Amino acid sequence: MIKKGSLLSLLIAILFPLIGYWMVQRYSKDAVHMPPHYFYDSVGTTTKRGKTVNDTLWHKVRNINLVNQFGKKVSLDELSGKIIVLDFFFTRCPSICPGMTKSMKKLQTSYEKNPDIVQFISISVDPEHDSIPQLRKFADRFNINHDNWWFVTGEKKDIYDFALNEIKASIADTEVDTAFIHTENFFLLDTNRVVRGWYNGFDTLKQAQLARDIPTLMLEKDKKSPSIFREFIPILPVIFFGIGLTILAVTLLNRNKKQKNASTNI
Repeated sequence: MIKKGSLLSLLIAILFPLIGYWMVQRYSKDAVHMPPHYFYDSVGTTTKRGKTVNDTLWHKVRNINLVNQFGKKVSLDELSGKIIVLDFFFTRCPSICPGMTKSMKKLQTSYEKNPDIVQFISISVDPEHDSIPQLRKFADRFNINHDNWWFVTGEKKDIYDFALNEIKASIADTEVDTAFIHTENFFLLDTNRVVRGWYNGFDTLKQAQLARDIPTLMLEKDKKSPSIFREFIPILPVIFFGIGLTILAVTLLNRNKKQKNASTNI
């Protein structure tokens, strides 16, 4: 006949690993919500640990060479390790551009203590009229920090090709005029220059989400260097059951030891 103490130990040994595993699954699954990937170049399969899994090659935005508000040549290749937030504007814009620049300014201000995390870029879609002095004048109008915010111009063909084929502006905003790109969206690129989202510059909820998504992306691990914890997830049930059996064994040994000691003392 099983004694109450032994039965309790057995229940602990069974329930402990089950509860532990459930808690890990429950609270780690959505602990950090990463912004999704949007565009891919190809989808294939690869073999990991004897299993065939999908392997997606996400679209990496190509480099583009531009000139900023100080007349300096700049490029995306200079921003290795940085999150990028960019938009498209033109200095003569009487409608949405000033409002979007104000929204971007608020976002920049929220990261003024950590300026190395994110680079802001405003790309002119009217390079024929947006000269270097015009870009500088427009930027100064909003009292921006020039250190991590570029107002840039370049060849119109390169800019429009970049906007439509790399950033996919016409997919993010189906109403955009491809002949003159004028969109209310901010585009978020991770440190690998993969598009991770677009956010309406006049929607406060979307802007708040963008402000949260920037540091979240900094927590993201490179797939080539996965975290140790992630590697252990598939064998967590075995680990927890092992801990449960250890508890049961120790409990039974201590009980037998006490019984022997009691018998000796009689």
